[in-house]
Amino acid sequence: MAEDSVQKFMVGDVEVLRVVEWQGPIAPARRLVPDSGPELWQEHEDELAPEHWDPGADVAVSALQTWVVRSAGRTVLVDTGVGRNRERPANPLFHRRPGDLPERLRRAGVDPGEVDIVVNTHIHADHCGWNTHDVNGAWVPTFPRARYLLPAADDRHFGPEGGYAGGVRVDDRLLYEDSVAPVHRAGQAVLWEDGHRIDEHLVLEPAPGHTPGSSVLRVESGGERAVFVGDLLHSPVQILRPECSSCFCLDPRQAAATRRRVLERAAEERELVVPAHFAGAGAVEVRKARHGFTLHRWAA
Repeated sequence: MAEDSVQKFMVGDVEVLRVVEWQGPIAPARRLVPDSGPELWQEHEDELAPEHWDPGADVAVSALQTWVVRSAGRTVLVDTGVGRNRERPANPLFHRRPGDLPERLRRAGVDPGEVDIVVNTHIHADHCGWNTHDVNGAWVPTFPRARYLLPAADDRHFGPEGGYAGGVRVDDRLLYEDSVAPVHRAGQAVLWEDGHRIDEHLVLEPAPGHTPGSSVLRVESGGERAVFVGDLLHSPVQILRPECSSCFCLDPRQAAATRRRVLERAAEERELVVPAHFAGAGAVEVRKARHGFTLHRWAA
């Protein structure tokens, strides 16, 4: 799927739009998924290349994108990307990136001023960057009428209460101060814990491991189901072998257990799995296999 293109599909009566800001090589394959092993990628080359893996360069391919969910008369954004001109010195791909998500949303027929809810599946720089934008030198909410649903566990961990994730990375303090704190000051932040129902079709559930507050958004409508899994998955390799966590997971063992649990339910209930960063078709149905799961059918 090319940049600036929009994918659309339905989950029952719920409309889903995918707005892509960028696609391309993200990192060496086994740096992204350290325990995956070269033989796993090679064995599944036909399923992974070229959308998710460049075998020649041995690099994983990824995407920065936002999912728009229209449900029960509301417009919901799932994650908001990197943002524009953010100071992210630890990550060259994100540092001072000239993003344009609001413009892309408008071209997709989504007015930022009409967004009702913003879901941050977790608080990482590429999931909450467009929560805010710069107005005359101040960071203010990009979506002025929206409620921003933030996992309370992540807000504690990455905010001042948790010492900005213990001060291990300067980027964590920066992202909280420019992308999360302004939403609190504007009175638009809603912290949730243990689960949060948005409407009759949408519910947020904890999925910890990648971060303490990582979450999934489940969709059920008209007998059809989907689950937006955030960064539980960075590559389809983690569907094939769910024990393999990404290099970004703060608790790899917990992330692996959560991943398997979520994929088990997805396979049993025929949920469409919608990760935050998959390139290609972006979403996939899974089925159980001997060691993990198979890639059954990609979204149209």
